[in-house]
Amino acid sequence: MTMKASHAADPSHSRGRLHGGSGGGLRGPRDAFQRDRDRIIHSIPFRRLRHKTQVFVAPDGDHFRVRLTHSLEVAQIGRTMARALGLNEDLTEALCLAHDIGHPPFGHAGEDALQEAMAGAGGFDHNAHTLRLLTRLESPYPRHPGLNLSWETLEGLAKHNGPVAGDLPWALAEADAEFPLDLRTHASLEAQVAAIADDIAYDNHDVDDGLRAGLFALDELLEVPLVARGWGAVRARFPDVAPDRLMPELIRDQIGRMVNDVLDETRRRVAEAGVETIDDVRAAGRQLAGFSEEMAAEERALKRFLYARMYEAEPVRAVRREAQAVLAGLFAAYRADPSLLPAEWRPEGGDDVATCRAIGDFIAGMTDRYAVKLYRALVGQVTLPEAF
Repeated sequence: MTMKASHAADPSHSRGRLHGGSGGGLRGPRDAFQRDRDRIIHSIPFRRLRHKTQVFVAPDGDHFRVRLTHSLEVAQIGRTMARALGLNEDLTEALCLAHDIGHPPFGHAGEDALQEAMAGAGGFDHNAHTLRLLTRLESPYPRHPGLNLSWETLEGLAKHNGPVAGDLPWALAEADAEFPLDLRTHASLEAQVAAIADDIAYDNHDVDDGLRAGLFALDELLEVPLVARGWGAVRARFPDVAPDRLMPELIRDQIGRMVNDVLDETRRRVAEAGVETIDDVRAAGRQLAGFSEEMAAEERALKRFLYARMYEAEPVRAVRREAQAVLAGLFAAYRADPSLLPAEWRPEGGDDVATCRAIGDFIAGMTDRYAVKLYRALVGQVTLPEAF
């Protein structure tokens, strides 16, 4: 059993839950963070992630990543790093699994569409919606709304990208007012590890998906120094193997190289900061988990390549425009006639902001295919391609 670091999150010292728990020993011998992870896994929003876009709209092919497979890959990387650093693996895994649970259909394209449609009602932010979903909208328990997750899990989801400065998104402000999350400080190392695991996962699986989709060729990818060095090492190990058989090996090596860099750099920063407790982590004034300067520069170069050749590629942009039109059309239809909303989603009274937010909540929970189905029923034909 791996020894826990003194600055690891400790479930026995959790700040607790907003609502008193139920079930007790009937639910098995699990600590607070294990329960959080399991509540997330068993939730309906988590299951919906299998039909929500990562980069490619879901009909584009069975072998491309979706939000669910991405979240699982993030959890695998995050848990590995947490174990090596002596952190709490269960909290790390819970944060990795839930970090994208607030995404609407069609990924960031859908988020942009909802942000524009809801501009008069405070807009839409997927990270803030994650907190709203887990504390208010998903309610499987008989006596309270939400999943009633521990303070540490909610804190980590709210701050996994660092302290939240400036004006808060309205959904995050509501969650924080109900159960204050110390948003101006850094989060636990478990949350910081979850954030960097997210970067490592999508950097590498987007390379794989981009090649699979034909958005760029291997020769073009090798213009990125980090990839070129990794490819040279793989070819040297397997000189007699066809290049197309070596792509998975390249991805594995690159993930390992990034993970090892994070482990070394995080240990260095923790020692330099003199961190002894989790309170020291929150008070450190900087992210303690992350890439070294050298790896961070190389990772940025990889991201620039992916943005230029994948995320902003015209075939992807064209599909994104159609996806945004679907959500904009759906929002307009419900806005014109809120009675089209299912009864349980209609807000009481005629408050314009509440109505817009209820529509946003309903649409954000949809899968890609359900959004398309409702658009066809309420608005008209959809021109999204069935294959990329």
